[in-house]
Amino acid sequence: MKPKEMNVLALAYLGDSIYENYIRLHLLKSGISKVNDLQKKAVNYVSARAQSEYLTKLINQEIFNEEEISIIMRARNHKSKSKPKNTDILTYKYATALEAVIGYLYLENKIEKLDKIMNLIIGE
Repeated sequence: MKPKEMNVLALAYLGDSIYENYIRLHLLKSGISKVNDLQKKAVNYVSARAQSEYLTKLINQEIFNEEEISIIMRARNHKSKSKPKNTDILTYKYATALEAVIGYLYLENKIEKLDKIMNLIIGE
């Protein structure tokens, strides 16, 4: 199955782990060595609120091509049967959309584009 035809929640599942690896590597490279401190800093990047804000900024910067926007829209508009615990549904959907496009880029082997997006997020 081609990545653009995959279930967007499966793409988000993969994208979540890739996103978190980028963030963890960035935090370790920044010199933080205490796990508790790493966890506290990571929340600034991995919370649904933060991911939603990053996606909005990236969309406004017109970073994504038409195919990537299609993945984002599919993920954002996906009907969910569960309700998020710590945020509103729209914020959750935007966070899921960011994770889905990251998973999509990874599976499409568009690592340069993935690096660019993550560098924009980490550089914020």
